[in-house]
Amino acid sequence: MKRLLWVGNSRIAGKGLFTAQEIKKGTRILQYIGEKIPKAESEKRLAQGNPYIFAFNDHWDIDGKVLRNKARYINHSCDPNCEVHMTSRTIWMVALRDIKTGEELTFNYGYELDDEMAQPCTCGAEHCCGFILAQQYWGVVKHSESIQREDTVNLKKRTQLSAP
Repeated sequence: MKRLLWVGNSRIAGKGLFTAQEIKKGTRILQYIGEKIPKAESEKRLAQGNPYIFAFNDHWDIDGKVLRNKARYINHSCDPNCEVHMTSRTIWMVALRDIKTGEELTFNYGYELDDEMAQPCTCGAEHCCGFILAQQYWGVVKHSESIQREDTVNLKKRTQLSAP
């Protein structure tokens, strides 16, 4: 059965993908489609600013920049209503819970911690970790941030104490 979906302005970021009908938990909603490209090409396109590269497997990624790929409008949330299911041939967005008509579709992008600065999250979820990260890193980032804030406060205190 084809799902009725529409692209509209998101409270999370830019455009978002919304449902025009109720969707039951476990339903395959839509595929993430696009050009299948090798990892080396993915790196080039990411460096050029393409935000629609989706890691597929150890050798290939999907460049979802194609216009017919509505899934590219699904924003990140720390409390998502969808999750990704990978098969050997495709990427599916699947409902994690029952989704109401008019609700924005979201999933956790699951970014890893690496040398790059973590991207701030604007999802607005009650338990938002503040960054677009896989859930296993939430405590690490919060802990690192509080240490950085303490260091900044301590530096300010030391500067004020040493001022004439």
